Amino acid sequence: MPKGQPSVVPDDGLTTRQRRNRPLIAVHTGIGKGKSTAAFGLALRAWNQGWPIGVFQFVKSAKWKVGEERALRVLGASGEGGTVAWHKMGEGWSWIQRDGEMSSEDAAREGWEQVKRDLAAETYRMYVLDEFAYPMHWGWVDTDEVVAALRERPGNQHVVITGRNAPQALVDAADLVTDMSKVKHPMDAGQKGQRGIEW
Repeated sequence: MPKGQPSVVPDDGLTTRQRRNRPLIAVHTGIGKGKSTAAFGLALRAWNQGWPIGVFQFVKSAKWKVGEERALRVLGASGEGGTVAWHKMGEGWSWIQRDGEMSSEDAAREGWEQVKRDLAAETYRMYVLDEFAYPMHWGWVDTDEVVAALRERPGNQHVVITGRNAPQALVDAADLVTDMSKVKHPMDAGQKGQRGIEW
């Protein structure tokens, strides 16, 4: 892809503009660091374009204070760029009122049900499904159902899914797949995570 030019132009009947503006499914997987960080980088670009953004964190604890959340919430509330809605499974999805605790498996399924409702309603232009590969890998959410819903989503909605062990069916359906490999990590030398790097 020299100078951003595709190496092949398919004979698909689409104009250059139509092909350029197709909504994408992106998957960031692999054992290396940076999957979520790269996804939030896409969210920043979406915010700059004025797109509404929906972030759904499927695994991270509500107690973890990630820097991207604060930054994107502040940007979303600034009145400039796009809006940002942030939902965490670990703190109980914000749209659910319940008396008792849900299991992680049930919470993951409920989060996916909300994502499906939002896709059908075209609520957001950019979806960050952070660590959503895990519920599919663990069998909590059916991968074939996810792939079907993503393929059938209306409008111009981009979806980025992060997490290790992305199922092959999801990888096959995606337009953009990045496998983050690890060459070296400070934890290999006994160094714990630090502010500004891990959160």
